[in-house]
Amino acid sequence: MRAIAGFALLLTLLTPPEAHAQANTTSSTSAGKNRILLVLPFDNETREPSLEWIREAAPEILNVRFASAGFAPMSRADRVYALDHLGLPQQFQPSRASAIKLAQTLDVDSIIVGAYRLEGTGIVAEARVLDVLHLHMSDPVMARGEMRDLIAIFDSLAWRLTRVMDPGFSVAQETFLAAGANLRLDAFEQYIRGISEPDQQERERHLKKAVELSPNFGAAWLALGREDFNGQQYEEAAAAFANVSANGPDSLEAGFYRGLSLLYFGAYQQAQESFANVARELPLAEVLNNEGVAVSREGKDGTSLFVQAAAADPDAADYHFNLAVSLKRHGSSANAMNELSECLKLRPNDTEAQQLLAAWKGPEIAGAEGAAADPLERIIRTFDAGAFRQAAQMMDEMQATRLAALAPHQRAVKLAAQAKDYFNRGLLLEAERLYQLAVADDASLADAHVGLAEVRERTGDAVSARKEADAALQIKPSLDAYLVLGRLDLAANHMDDASRNIADALKLDPRSRTAQELNRQIEARTGKRQ
Repeated sequence: MRAIAGFALLLTLLTPPEAHAQANTTSSTSAGKNRILLVLPFDNETREPSLEWIREAAPEILNVRFASAGFAPMSRADRVYALDHLGLPQQFQPSRASAIKLAQTLDVDSIIVGAYRLEGTGIVAEARVLDVLHLHMSDPVMARGEMRDLIAIFDSLAWRLTRVMDPGFSVAQETFLAAGANLRLDAFEQYIRGISEPDQQERERHLKKAVELSPNFGAAWLALGREDFNGQQYEEAAAAFANVSANGPDSLEAGFYRGLSLLYFGAYQQAQESFANVARELPLAEVLNNEGVAVSREGKDGTSLFVQAAAADPDAADYHFNLAVSLKRHGSSANAMNELSECLKLRPNDTEAQQLLAAWKGPEIAGAEGAAADPLERIIRTFDAGAFRQAAQMMDEMQATRLAALAPHQRAVKLAAQAKDYFNRGLLLEAERLYQLAVADDASLADAHVGLAEVRERTGDAVSARKEADAALQIKPSLDAYLVLGRLDLAANHMDDASRNIADALKLDPRSRTAQELNRQIEARTGKRQ
């Protein structure tokens, strides 16, 4: 966690002074940020042992949706660790008083408690929000449906709970439902069993079944990779981590552990690339250090990376040790001695560093003590997920502060560009949230309305998609708006309207492949050449 302090200093230095002065205006661009949520496992009121797995499924779904909505939910690992250290069972179902005490102990802003029960052939999920600051428990929030729609039920519940915590939240419920629409329920059940089973072999069996049923299930691949990594099956672990999408929320953790796995079986160039990809997003000390180790194992000079790691976390002895070894290897003996001395100041009982210092001062002494004159740099083997989340949050806060310093139109343009990137990565909930903020800043920004139209089209809300595309076209001609309308008309079999909209799109860009393809589809259906 010490690496965060150095990273925070770096962010502070990079943030313009005028942005700090306007930091109080960032709330509109960061709704939910810094609001830490704890979602407890839901109480199983069905009395069906076969449905016990839904206890853990509820917080898993809610946490993902809350994170996409801009909140900071505690991970399952954090929750398990916290309850264990408080001496509470994982099946803990708090009263209002004990929930308040738990929230204050864990320093969270809200706790979500809930239960699920059978209703005929369907299921009902119910939850309440405990607002710790105001000591207020919300009214019950419910969602119901058939068992086969379990994921959609909890997606709907997440949307309703979000509206309780943030009444101004304007992302559509359909967007929440679309976020989980492609996940198979049987694969999700196997995943939940795989992360909650006490037996390692059973965990691995369930996780392998989950990815077999749903090959694009990133969270299951990550969990399977962890199992392989902990079992020292490094090649299998690297392959599993590689299947975690670079667009998903777990991409940084997967990239870090993939790099470690590759290091351990000697694929140094691939390891370096994996760490470098993570460092481009979050240049934390452990990532930079391990990238430097991979570079060094290739026989190249990783000194600059070790310098960055030591600067990011100057109180970590291992980074000074590695920098000393690299400097000595590449001919900078005096600086190497200084760094090794710094390592021993921080960790006086470091036997390897003591022996190395003796070896560098006099080879005859080193021979007596058995120290290697050129040891290997040390690998940092643990991924501090909390530190990564804190660093990511700092980056988000810095971005929000920078946005707050802009005029409303400029801020809207930036938000729309970020939203477009999310949309292109398939992150519809995040995209819509930013598009909504862009429209709030400048309702005359056509790109924001086009973006909302594309999101609405993707989530199946044709009426809202058409409304937003029309709003964009009232502002200015737009290729993408015409394409949205053309696709909607084509889907509704309104061929004349589709022809007009695609013709207008081709007037703006005759080379648009999307417009040309839609034009061919219209010709095929109507038998008329456009």
